[in-house]
Amino acid sequence: MKLGSTQTILSASAATVLCLLATASALGQARPEQKQPMAEKAFKNVKVLTGIPVDEFMATMGFFSASLGMTCSDCHVPESGGSWEKYADDTPLKQTTRRMIGMVAGINKAYFGGKREVTCYSCHRGGDRPRITPSIAELYGPPPTPEEPDRMVDQAPKGPNADQVLDKYIQAIGGAQKAGAINSFIAKGTYQAYADTEKHPVEIYAKAPNQRTMIVHTPNGDSTTTYDGRTAWTAAPSTDRPVTLLEMTGGDLEGAKVDAAILFPARLKQALTQWRVGLPATIDDRDVQIVQGTTDGRFPVNLYFDSKSGLLVRVVRFTDSPVGLNPTQTDFDDYRDVGGVKIPFRWTVSWLDGKSIIELTDVQANASIEAAKFAKPAAPK
Repeated sequence: MKLGSTQTILSASAATVLCLLATASALGQARPEQKQPMAEKAFKNVKVLTGIPVDEFMATMGFFSASLGMTCSDCHVPESGGSWEKYADDTPLKQTTRRMIGMVAGINKAYFGGKREVTCYSCHRGGDRPRITPSIAELYGPPPTPEEPDRMVDQAPKGPNADQVLDKYIQAIGGAQKAGAINSFIAKGTYQAYADTEKHPVEIYAKAPNQRTMIVHTPNGDSTTTYDGRTAWTAAPSTDRPVTLLEMTGGDLEGAKVDAAILFPARLKQALTQWRVGLPATIDDRDVQIVQGTTDGRFPVNLYFDSKSGLLVRVVRFTDSPVGLNPTQTDFDDYRDVGGVKIPFRWTVSWLDGKSIIELTDVQANASIEAAKFAKPAAPK
């Protein structure tokens, strides 16, 4: 996948929000009432992508970028890199996109009863043109990396159950008593976006069981993501995104819930349901055990635990879009002792059109946090 240079926080995903795709109704997906504006109300020249909220619109752009290996300006006019207004201009690629989305929807309707079995990625696989000739190098080369499971797997016939893996994790970080005694923390460190040469100060506030706020201080202004236990918001300066304040919905809201819950391991069992253990895998030559849970019964949350140490090394969650699932992967490293409990001080977050690295420098356990830290942020200018 090719990514253009980012401006600051979240700019990679924000810069793609004006691509034009198919309508939600064309894909047969019902839409509940949303609290944020629909795409056609927020953006100009949206001809076929109507009836979906802005966050799904943005997620769809990320899916396109990953499927075709293109940057924002590859589909839009070159001037769009410095002007949100220019994203509305039509281009031949955008017109082709509209036709191809209709084609994919037609295939799924005609041959799969409307179930989404074919997406842009099915044929493009990261290239702007689908390949039609088999590759000898791929056929006889090393086996590909196993695909990330995007559905709930069957319980592995052998090996530990989910309770045993989760209990080993709790023991590895310091034991149930010490882990359960941490009810909040304040963390400070740095945040570096993909292709960004600078690191920006970051503050993270977390309170059990599931409240979380992250504030990144950039030269253009603060970028904030907040989840108060029920509702989530994201705010960023107008230089980084055309809609500066959004209330999260759907999969983004579920994702915010997961991001908050994993910060308090002692309560992890209660945060997800339908726990099951999949087959062992490897991450960077380390043997890991995958455990799955879910927040809404639709899509899994995949947790990877180091088979030797028992520590959590990766979490992968999914959000839905009109054209396919969007994975978000968080890798944890550099575990350090804080109040008798091991906490990862390095987080690498990767999604379809962006990547960031969070490096903590100071973590205060059981710090007092005022309720206002988890309130709806003000709209940036």
